[in-house]
Amino acid sequence: MLTLLSIVNIVFMLLLMAGLYAMQKKHVSFSKRVFAALGAGIVFGLILQAVYGIKSDVLQTSIDWFNIVGKGYVKLLQMIVMPLVFLSILAAFTKMKLSANIGRISTLILVILVGTTAVAAAIGIGFTFVFDLDGVQLQQGAAETARIEQVEQKLGELQTMTLPQKILELLPANPFQDFTGARPTSTIAVVIFAAIIGLAFLGVKRKHPDHAEQFAGIVDTFYTVLMRVVTLILRLTPYGVLAIMTRVTATSDYEAIWNLGKFVVASYAALLVMFAVHLLLLALAGLNPLTFVRKAFPVLTFAFTSRTSAGTLPLNVKTQTDELGVPEGIANFAGSFGLSIGQNGCAGIYPAMLAVMAAPVAGVDPLSPSFILTLILVVALSSFGVAGVGGGATFAALMVLSTMNLPVAIVGLLISVEPLIDMGRTALNVSGSMTAGLLTSRVTGELDYDVYNETKQLPAEA
Repeated sequence: MLTLLSIVNIVFMLLLMAGLYAMQKKHVSFSKRVFAALGAGIVFGLILQAVYGIKSDVLQTSIDWFNIVGKGYVKLLQMIVMPLVFLSILAAFTKMKLSANIGRISTLILVILVGTTAVAAAIGIGFTFVFDLDGVQLQQGAAETARIEQVEQKLGELQTMTLPQKILELLPANPFQDFTGARPTSTIAVVIFAAIIGLAFLGVKRKHPDHAEQFAGIVDTFYTVLMRVVTLILRLTPYGVLAIMTRVTATSDYEAIWNLGKFVVASYAALLVMFAVHLLLLALAGLNPLTFVRKAFPVLTFAFTSRTSAGTLPLNVKTQTDELGVPEGIANFAGSFGLSIGQNGCAGIYPAMLAVMAAPVAGVDPLSPSFILTLILVVALSSFGVAGVGGGATFAALMVLSTMNLPVAIVGLLISVEPLIDMGRTALNVSGSMTAGLLTSRVTGELDYDVYNETKQLPAEA
């Protein structure tokens, strides 16, 4: 029910949004406005929880209204994910330079994504030892018990599928259904569907060049219009970040976070070190890592606050092409594959840490070299399998734990800090896909260094 206090909170949120709009009118850079929104959201959320309490009806009502901006923005981004994936992959085939290297480009992106996930697993294992994390110490309450039941149910569904069945789930039996995102594997299915049409286009181009030219023009027209839609939606990013961050900080259970603080700190230490690995790889490729940080900051900030790699895809692709000099085709492949394959945070660090923590419970020595090497290999291979069952950190952890014959209940014991850790994991996933796009462009000689080294930022107005 909308009360006077709720109205006061909503008015204050509108004032903060008006401040962001004033910054835009003064031509403050996009990244600075996103950073300001992030800070304002954190402070406002903490104030709301301190004043009303996490279970307050006033707070819940206020958050419901804030969600119109926050969740509404995420929905708009999700609205264009499937059309963007389809048209961007298809457009890649209409560009001669990319068409000639499509196999090499795809292979490079996949190798980088999966290879960095293996490195992320090793880092996760290392920090679990450094912080002496042990699954035996975790406490189980009512919420954790309910979560464990859900996890075990998902594990049962996962174990009923054989590897061939998982592979078949990737194929687009009904592409129109997959465009709705109805299946967990819809994104990969749309990528495959677009690639099939792209290959058909190459055949038509050899035999009927006139028809192929007309088709390429149509694809280019639709892609141009869609990217204009992306630009319009991305203008709302600071407002979306403000609302989302306010909700996150206002509704977080800080007592539970405090109780599991050691795991949270260890997780973020591992995430930061893996991000440093991304920067090191770029430096070894001859690219200034500070330039990447500066230009990728708005993308990573939104990924952090929204916890959705799919919703971040439009901003991811646009930043790669407009700010980092990555060709459209490579940016689209890296962004699309990175949604469900080789996720450094969700499919790398997280399941590796849980496996090491769960090992003593099962009577397994986590310090055994054979256990560590096997775990890294399983994590790397499972980062492909995640795509076959819908992606996500929970599925990745279930696949790794079940393959290693370790107890899966530990996944449910961390429910109270899952949202907080997932923010960092999502940002790292997106960083990994952008790094894959940059490194692939560098190896193939298609990176535009002039664009990468430019000092301009993503414009306030498009």
